[in-house]
Amino acid sequence: MRCNNVKECACPKKTCPNNGKCCVCIIKHKETDSLPFCLFLDNDGDKSLKNFYIKLKNRFEMTNEEQIKEMVKQKYSEIALQDATCGCGSGCCSTEVYNIMSEDYNNLEGYNPDADLGLGCGLPTQFAKIKKGDTVIDLGSGAGNDCFVARAEAGETGKVIGIDFTPAMIEKARNNAEKRGFNNVEFRQGDIEKMPVADNTANVIVSNCVLNLVPNKKAVFSEIYRVLKVGGHFSISDIVLTGELPEKLKSAVEMYAGCVAGASDKRDYLNYIEQAGFQNITLQKENPIFIPDDILQNYLTEKELATYKINPIIWSITVYAEKQGCCCSSSGCC
Repeated sequence: MRCNNVKECACPKKTCPNNGKCCVCIIKHKETDSLPFCLFLDNDGDKSLKNFYIKLKNRFEMTNEEQIKEMVKQKYSEIALQDATCGCGSGCCSTEVYNIMSEDYNNLEGYNPDADLGLGCGLPTQFAKIKKGDTVIDLGSGAGNDCFVARAEAGETGKVIGIDFTPAMIEKARNNAEKRGFNNVEFRQGDIEKMPVADNTANVIVSNCVLNLVPNKKAVFSEIYRVLKVGGHFSISDIVLTGELPEKLKSAVEMYAGCVAGASDKRDYLNYIEQAGFQNITLQKENPIFIPDDILQNYLTEKELATYKINPIIWSITVYAEKQGCCCSSSGCC
């Protein structure tokens, strides 16, 4: 395949194999439809079509929800298949956006390091008020980290359900549960906008840095309301914004997969929760998130970087809310 449209590569220059010069083409792909790939000269001088890890390093305008979800699925499949010694949160991938926000689980009962991929932005299970015998659902359960912490809280009489839409993550989590002989923890593949769970199932729902990856956050909160029992509650850690992201960060795939570009305005996020019918909405924790300069400089000029850093606009929050009594909402009556 030949192309004469040689120009500055859309990939960050540090990672472009041809010193920042390549031909940027949009091609059809059987799984991802129209997404950017790089066409560049390899060391032998032959033109080759390379998928230059489109989910992290190429930037493109995401035009629909399915395209975004496919990008997220492929990115987190890649993480699930990494060698355990190079999981995110370990030093070998410290420059990726998605692993700079994780918090320390070491002091939480039930914590299993090999189930911790370093993908979170809080400790929702620490704040979730899980009691013995509770049924707990973890949204975006990954390799099972929060599920295993929740199991320690819910005990042998409780039940924990992890939901993830990435097959590789489901397989990894099931293997982790099997190795530990946990018979009251199960993992279901599915979308959290349409959970494979019956109405009024859970006492508690947790989630760690996942909803920001979902285009339709209103649908997720509606589903959370549906599957919670009356009197149930959730504790969710997530990324929100208190200002406008620079346009170059909004359109960067790395920033979407890294839980930044898909984040909602904080006020909108809390409004989604209220509109779904929840009450006693409480911020349990919030921290500013600072993206390292060596990542930001791939997208921003020095002047843009200086302006962006004046005030933090990316925040990690842990929010709590309850489903109380019988009340009508957009998700129906309980």
